[in-house]
Amino acid sequence: MDIFSRREFINRSAILAAAAAAGPVVGADSKPAPTAAARGAEKLRVAVVGVRGRGMSHVSGFLNKDVNCEITTVCDCDEAVIGSAMKKIEAAQKAAPKYEKDIRKVIADKDIDVVSIATPNHWHALMAVWAMESGKDVYVEKPATHNVHEGAIMLAAARKYKRICQVGTQSRSNPGMRDAIAFVRGGKIGKVDLAIGLCYKTRNSIGDTGLKMGEQKPPATMDYDLWCGPAPLTMPKRKTGNGTVHYDWHWFWDFGNGDLGNQGVHEMDKARWGLGQTRLPQYALSFGGRFGYTDDGETANTQLCLFDYGPAAKMIFEVRGLKTESYKGAMVGNIFVGTDGYVVCPSYGGGIAYDKDGKETQRFGWIKDEKAAQGGRFGGSDQHHFDNYAKAVRSRKHEDLNCDISEGHLSASLCHLANISYRLGREMPIATAEIFTNNKSFNEFGKGLVAHLKANKVDTEKTLGRFGYPLLIDTRSQTIKNSGDDEVTAKANAMLFREYRKGFELKEIA
Repeated sequence: MDIFSRREFINRSAILAAAAAAGPVVGADSKPAPTAAARGAEKLRVAVVGVRGRGMSHVSGFLNKDVNCEITTVCDCDEAVIGSAMKKIEAAQKAAPKYEKDIRKVIADKDIDVVSIATPNHWHALMAVWAMESGKDVYVEKPATHNVHEGAIMLAAARKYKRICQVGTQSRSNPGMRDAIAFVRGGKIGKVDLAIGLCYKTRNSIGDTGLKMGEQKPPATMDYDLWCGPAPLTMPKRKTGNGTVHYDWHWFWDFGNGDLGNQGVHEMDKARWGLGQTRLPQYALSFGGRFGYTDDGETANTQLCLFDYGPAAKMIFEVRGLKTESYKGAMVGNIFVGTDGYVVCPSYGGGIAYDKDGKETQRFGWIKDEKAAQGGRFGGSDQHHFDNYAKAVRSRKHEDLNCDISEGHLSASLCHLANISYRLGREMPIATAEIFTNNKSFNEFGKGLVAHLKANKVDTEKTLGRFGYPLLIDTRSQTIKNSGDDEVTAKANAMLFREYRKGFELKEIA
């Protein structure tokens, strides 16, 4: 199956070749664009974009009295979903905010200081860059980007226009998590050279419509052309009706990045943070597939990824979308493995330290018991993250951010690199995952993944999984180096960016 058309391949390749020749995009210093932001003690005026789901957390975060903000505008291309946000804001501020359907009107509004973005992934980078070019600061949901090169452009925009851009991986602001990571990086469990990230969340079938792409109509209340924006103007198939357009986009490549870019980016971000890695890995590899049912979804519901930073550190990340047990007390979270012990950081709450014999030695955050350690949300990460952002907007120092766009770009890129490896891979029986690489830890997880699929009645001898193309990465230019197959390497590099629809182009920052 072709990943994209020859025309799109040529367009992407030309853009990336020019960017690679110029070296990494970091953005030159320049005078900031005219702005009304950071007016000392005055309220920051905020527009929240996308309010059906995650955007409501943005509404709550900016309504909190400690951030001293006013939500002046709500923007969503589907007018049917704005009711809860409008009512909540009006009740808190005693005045209704303005409603805009089109993000371009928000960008043009000189009375807005901050644009807070909670849209589908494919819009994140373009909205953020438009906002920063217009002199606005940005809070953008995870993953920061839909593809690798978008992150370089966002970073360039933030530095050139002197904007404050925070990415919504809120665990970085959780006090318990910060204590756990400090413990890991402080050598308290010895040398840490392996971080394991987990996303064990059941993802049910979205159904098989039997329709061809585009046969189903979008909601009548939605400006679907605007919803697609930079992505192709095609309607993903939805068995359960138009309502799922607001979530199932995660499982379609044009709009989402699978669970790697949904829950997974939180855990990969924490894993990279704990390892202290501030660049892309030298090598990335992924195996997976959509197992256990047949539906219209395109992304993997089961995926195992390896990121190699050289002798100093490696990262393993695993997605399980079928029913499973926890791993070392975590369903969603991280395990940091050191020479003298390990630390388990389940979900958003903090962590538990163990010695080499598995005896608990210390707890961080508000994890009270083993049941709590296996999943939920703890510690008020969201509000801490919004508080941190508002302070950085006022200080005008991106170094004050707990997750500056430079960090968000690197963590999102892990998702994208693994997905590129996966999509360019070849199909083989799932059982092959038990001996996929020469990395002992990765093969152990491969065996565990095969056993997990067997437990879910997947025939691992006959069912085919996709075994990824190994990516050798030039960490300076953030491109894929040749690794034996020129044609596939060229396709991998082309997938670092995308072709943007006319009127929604994301351009390089000079």
